[in-house]
Amino acid sequence: MLKLTTKLPNPPKTTAFTLTLPYEKRIITRQRVMLDQGLEAGLFLERGGTLQQGDCLQAETGEQVRIQAALEAVSTVYCEDALLLAQVCYHLGNRHIPLEISAGRVRYLQDHVLDDMVRGLGLSVVLEQASFEPEAGAYAGAHAHNSHPYISFNHGH
Repeated sequence: MLKLTTKLPNPPKTTAFTLTLPYEKRIITRQRVMLDQGLEAGLFLERGGTLQQGDCLQAETGEQVRIQAALEAVSTVYCEDALLLAQVCYHLGNRHIPLEISAGRVRYLQDHVLDDMVRGLGLSVVLEQASFEPEAGAYAGAHAHNSHPYISFNHGH
Protein backbone atom coordinates (compact mmCIF):
# COMPACT_ATOMS: atom_id res chain seq x y z
CA MET A 1 0.00 0.00 0.00
CA LEU A 2 1.34 3.43 -0.95
CA LYS A 3 1.51 5.95 1.90
CA LEU A 4 0.69 9.35 0.40
CA THR A 5 2.16 11.88 2.81
CA THR A 6 3.07 15.04 0.89
CA LYS A 7 1.10 17.50 -1.23
CA LEU A 8 3.53 18.83 -3.84
CA PRO A 9 3.63 22.64 -4.17
CA ASN A 10 4.68 22.44 -7.85
CA PRO A 11 2.91 19.43 -9.40
CA PRO A 12 4.58 17.74 -12.38
CA LYS A 13 2.74 17.80 -15.72
CA THR A 14 2.19 14.03 -15.70
CA THR A 15 2.05 11.27 -13.11
CA ALA A 16 1.86 7.49 -13.36
CA PHE A 17 -1.12 7.34 -10.98
CA THR A 18 -4.42 9.17 -10.51
CA LEU A 19 -6.95 9.24 -7.69
CA THR A 20 -10.53 10.27 -8.46
CA LEU A 21 -12.54 11.34 -5.41
CA PRO A 22 -15.85 13.12 -4.77
CA TYR A 23 -15.81 16.32 -2.71
CA GLU A 24 -16.77 14.61 0.57
CA LYS A 25 -13.68 12.36 0.27
CA ARG A 26 -11.34 15.20 -0.80
CA ILE A 27 -11.78 16.89 2.59
CA ILE A 28 -10.66 13.80 4.56
CA THR A 29 -6.91 13.84 5.17
CA ARG A 30 -6.57 10.37 6.72
CA GLN A 31 -8.21 7.55 4.78
CA ARG A 32 -7.68 4.39 2.77
CA VAL A 33 -8.26 4.85 -0.97
CA MET A 34 -8.04 2.90 -4.23
CA LEU A 35 -6.08 4.57 -7.03
CA ASP A 36 -7.70 4.60 -10.47
CA GLN A 37 -5.07 2.05 -11.54
CA GLY A 38 -6.29 -0.42 -8.88
CA LEU A 39 -3.49 0.10 -6.35
CA GLU A 40 -4.42 0.54 -2.68
CA ALA A 41 -3.11 3.66 -0.95
CA GLY A 42 -3.49 5.56 2.29
CA LEU A 43 -3.73 9.31 2.71
CA PHE A 44 -1.64 10.63 5.60
CA LEU A 45 -1.81 14.36 4.92
CA GLU A 46 -1.70 17.49 7.03
CA ARG A 47 -5.07 18.08 8.67
CA GLY A 48 -7.32 20.89 7.55
CA GLY A 49 -6.62 20.86 3.82
CA THR A 50 -8.86 20.05 0.87
CA LEU A 51 -7.66 18.26 -2.22
CA GLN A 52 -8.47 20.03 -5.49
CA GLN A 53 -8.55 18.91 -9.11
CA GLY A 54 -4.94 18.74 -10.33
CA ASP A 55 -3.27 18.55 -6.91
CA CYS A 56 -0.40 16.10 -6.77
CA LEU A 57 0.52 13.87 -3.84
CA GLN A 58 3.77 12.05 -3.27
CA ALA A 59 4.24 8.73 -1.52
CA GLU A 60 7.01 8.04 0.96
CA THR A 61 8.58 5.86 -1.73
CA GLY A 62 8.49 8.64 -4.37
CA GLU A 63 5.46 7.71 -6.49
CA GLN A 64 3.30 10.67 -7.49
CA VAL A 65 -0.49 10.68 -7.72
CA ARG A 66 -2.63 13.36 -9.39
CA ILE A 67 -6.03 14.16 -7.83
CA GLN A 68 -9.11 14.25 -10.02
CA ALA A 69 -12.47 15.58 -8.88
CA ALA A 70 -15.15 12.94 -9.48
CA LEU A 71 -18.35 13.75 -11.33
CA GLU A 72 -21.16 14.18 -8.80
CA ALA A 73 -24.86 14.95 -8.73
CA VAL A 74 -24.91 18.75 -8.47
CA SER A 75 -27.45 21.52 -8.85
CA THR A 76 -26.28 24.43 -10.96
CA VAL A 77 -27.93 27.84 -11.13
CA TYR A 78 -26.99 29.99 -14.12
CA CYS A 79 -27.82 33.68 -13.81
CA GLU A 80 -26.46 36.74 -15.61
CA ASP A 81 -28.10 39.12 -13.10
CA ALA A 82 -25.30 39.69 -10.57
CA LEU A 83 -27.63 40.99 -7.85
CA LEU A 84 -30.02 38.04 -8.15
CA LEU A 85 -27.10 35.60 -8.17
CA ALA A 86 -25.68 37.29 -5.05
CA GLN A 87 -29.09 36.93 -3.35
CA VAL A 88 -29.22 33.22 -4.21
CA CYS A 89 -25.66 32.77 -2.87
CA TYR A 90 -26.66 34.60 0.31
CA HIS A 91 -29.67 32.34 0.92
CA LEU A 92 -27.73 29.16 0.13
CA GLY A 93 -24.77 30.29 2.23
CA ASN A 94 -27.14 31.05 5.08
CA ARG A 95 -27.74 27.29 5.20
CA HIS A 96 -23.99 26.68 5.66
CA ILE A 97 -23.58 24.50 2.61
CA PRO A 98 -20.47 24.45 0.42
CA LEU A 99 -20.89 26.52 -2.75
CA GLU A 100 -18.88 26.66 -5.94
CA ILE A 101 -19.25 30.22 -7.21
CA SER A 102 -18.09 31.58 -10.55
CA ALA A 103 -19.16 34.34 -12.92
CA GLY A 104 -22.82 33.81 -13.77
CA ARG A 105 -23.12 30.53 -11.89
CA VAL A 106 -23.42 28.90 -8.47
CA ARG A 107 -23.24 25.14 -7.87
CA TYR A 108 -23.97 22.95 -4.84
CA LEU A 109 -24.44 19.25 -4.15
CA GLN A 110 -27.92 18.24 -5.21
CA ASP A 111 -30.60 18.74 -2.59
CA HIS A 112 -34.28 18.95 -3.57
CA VAL A 113 -35.13 21.27 -0.65
CA LEU A 114 -32.46 23.76 -1.74
CA ASP A 115 -33.53 23.37 -5.37
CA ASP A 116 -37.10 24.30 -4.39
CA MET A 117 -35.84 27.32 -2.44
CA VAL A 118 -33.86 28.56 -5.45
CA ARG A 119 -36.86 28.07 -7.73
CA GLY A 120 -38.91 30.05 -5.20
CA LEU A 121 -36.47 32.93 -5.71
CA GLY A 122 -37.35 32.88 -9.42
CA LEU A 123 -34.41 30.96 -10.88
CA SER A 124 -34.09 27.65 -12.69
CA VAL A 125 -31.98 24.79 -11.35
CA VAL A 126 -30.09 22.51 -13.72
CA LEU A 127 -29.39 19.01 -12.38
CA GLU A 128 -26.01 17.87 -13.68
CA GLN A 129 -23.17 15.42 -13.24
CA ALA A 130 -20.09 17.61 -12.78
CA SER A 131 -17.03 18.00 -10.62
CA PHE A 132 -17.65 20.03 -7.48
CA GLU A 133 -14.98 22.37 -6.12
CA PRO A 134 -16.54 24.75 -3.59
CA GLU A 135 -15.02 27.89 -2.15
CA ALA A 136 -12.46 27.18 0.56
CA GLY A 137 -13.93 29.80 2.88
CA ALA A 138 -12.66 33.11 4.16
CA TYR A 139 -10.57 31.57 6.93
CA ALA A 140 -9.05 28.75 4.88
CA GLY A 141 -6.02 30.65 3.59
CA ALA A 142 -5.49 31.04 -0.14
CA HIS A 143 -8.55 31.01 -2.37
CA ALA A 144 -9.21 27.55 -3.74
CA HIS A 145 -9.42 28.14 -7.48
CA ASN A 146 -9.73 31.78 -8.49
CA SER A 147 -7.06 33.85 -6.81
CA HIS A 148 -7.29 37.62 -6.96
CA PRO A 149 -3.73 38.95 -6.90
CA TYR A 150 -4.91 42.55 -7.36
CA ILE A 151 -6.71 42.57 -4.01
CA SER A 152 -4.50 43.47 -1.07
CA PHE A 153 -5.54 43.38 2.54
CA ASN A 154 -3.77 45.62 5.05
CA HIS A 155 -4.72 44.63 8.56
CA GLY A 156 -2.46 47.11 10.33
CA HIS A 157 -4.35 48.81 13.15
